[in-house]
Amino acid sequence: LEKKQHFFRKDSPPREVSSVSLVLLLVAVLLLNVLLYLYLNKFYVSSGRADTDPSLCPFGYFKLGTVKNCTPWLSCEAINREVRKLKCVGEGAVKKVFLSEWKENKVVLSQLTTSELKEDFLHGLKMLKALQSKHVVRLLGSCEQQFTILTEYHPLGSLRSLNETLHMPKYKAMNTWHRRLRLAIDYVSIIQYLHSSPLGTLVMCDSNDLDKVLSQYLLTSDFHILVNDLDALPLVNRSAGRLVKCGHRELQGDFVAPEQRWPYGEEMPFEDELMPPYDERTDIWKIPDVSNFLLGHVEGSDIVRLHLFDIHAACKKQEAAERPSAQDVLDTYRQVLTLLSQEAAMPGAREML
Repeated sequence: LEKKQHFFRKDSPPREVSSVSLVLLLVAVLLLNVLLYLYLNKFYVSSGRADTDPSLCPFGYFKLGTVKNCTPWLSCEAINREVRKLKCVGEGAVKKVFLSEWKENKVVLSQLTTSELKEDFLHGLKMLKALQSKHVVRLLGSCEQQFTILTEYHPLGSLRSLNETLHMPKYKAMNTWHRRLRLAIDYVSIIQYLHSSPLGTLVMCDSNDLDKVLSQYLLTSDFHILVNDLDALPLVNRSAGRLVKCGHRELQGDFVAPEQRWPYGEEMPFEDELMPPYDERTDIWKIPDVSNFLLGHVEGSDIVRLHLFDIHAACKKQEAAERPSAQDVLDTYRQVLTLLSQEAAMPGAREML
């Protein structure tokens, strides 16, 4: 017994030292991980790649379908030689859109409709190149001389047909408050990305009514939203005193923000030179209307609207400066999704409170 006690006393200090060393090692590993996370987070944010899809290729390249290798953006010559038009699927003020084919892949070929709008077309191409990310439709190639843009094809089309798509038997399982709220989060994420883009604060000007807004966005096959049309995306630069005006015509209706409407009454005819400019908070005003469409009328959507009531009321402040930022709205949307998902996972929680 004495030997056993002696043996225990002799061996116990090394065990204590070993335990302390283990704790210190774990603390060091945790600190190293934290520092690494902070460094990577700072790197990605400072390099403007925080919102970049990691599956994307380097700038100027793309991947399509099951192809593993990155392909350089197609040039004028490659587009003329390798892309075959199938049919016209749409036409707007600036572009005519053709469903086309490239190496057995369906793609979208957009061409300028009238030379009078070539500046808008080229601006849209410039934005499309500069803003390639997980939020923006994938660019496959372009030809400035022929005013042609080639982009990825998304068979579900624009957001205008969302309700029709979700009522199809194939997609009925997607028609839930949870999926619809995720779409609204995608939409606000795009607005936030544009407001803090690598180019600066950009305003989504092609948004004078709900139908017009929805036509600017695509629904992907895995039910996410991409912005597709970037022709009207002016830059706000407060430090330089640069604000924007969305076009040169009078805007009317409740959908556009108050500051976008003619402020001098019906007695005074509209004059573009007298119309005051404004900033990106016009986009914030429109968020509740777009989200209301995206949320639809399914079981649980009214509960979501109730949780979003305060932030949506803030978005509708008459004074633009009093509205929240897109980041504030996005944070609230994500919090609501987390909260409601937790409640859905524990159906008895609400009754217990």
